[in-house]
Amino acid sequence: MQTETIDYQHQDKTFEGFVAHDVPAGQQRPLVLIAHAWGGRDDFVCQKAQELAKLGYIGFAMDVYGKGVLGGSKEENTDLMLPLVEDRATLLARLNAALECAKALPQVDTQKLAVMGYCFGGLCALDMVRGGAEIKGAVSFHGILTAPEGVKNSAIKAKVLALHGHDDPMVPPEQVLAFAKEMTAAGVDWQLHAYGGVMHAFTNPEAADLDFGTVYNECADQRSWQATCNFFNELFA
Repeated sequence: MQTETIDYQHQDKTFEGFVAHDVPAGQQRPLVLIAHAWGGRDDFVCQKAQELAKLGYIGFAMDVYGKGVLGGSKEENTDLMLPLVEDRATLLARLNAALECAKALPQVDTQKLAVMGYCFGGLCALDMVRGGAEIKGAVSFHGILTAPEGVKNSAIKAKVLALHGHDDPMVPPEQVLAFAKEMTAAGVDWQLHAYGGVMHAFTNPEAADLDFGTVYNECADQRSWQATCNFFNELFA
């Protein structure tokens, strides 16, 4: 397996993506972008890129905060995330900059692109398809499902898979229902898997804050990964 970090620019700011693949010289493979949670482009998403590489894809862990920028507490994470949640146009522009950087890799089959993301990154993945990105599919793991306000959505061309903990306090049932209505009204080929008794951040083994609502769930983690593998098999067949 080959791994490397790649610097790219957007609006005079430097970002650092992480790439993992096992592609023989002269060949091309599907690309899966990975959007990080509220703490920044950390080891968690880099490991996911490597897991995708083992499946035969190219994993590209995006960076939307800036090179070397990571939060170290709930307060710092919130301070990093909130400005982008409140300015979804800037967020989308940063995501698209990462997409263009990844597409330029010689190993990438630019006709087979997808995105997935965790928590805040789930919102990022969904915003990319809402913004009309030329990708085949998007996966949201315990993501925030609210559509951006004041930003005109483009026609959604991608298939969508949302993986949701039913007891997630950050994504209440009314938000899930609004998402379902949004996707249906847009004519999207969409799925939503809700895991009973499961809270936010269920894929993160370090999540253990019951009061905050972030709790790892091994069963939901495994089920959601299998659902994602099935989804990508379908997309890239």
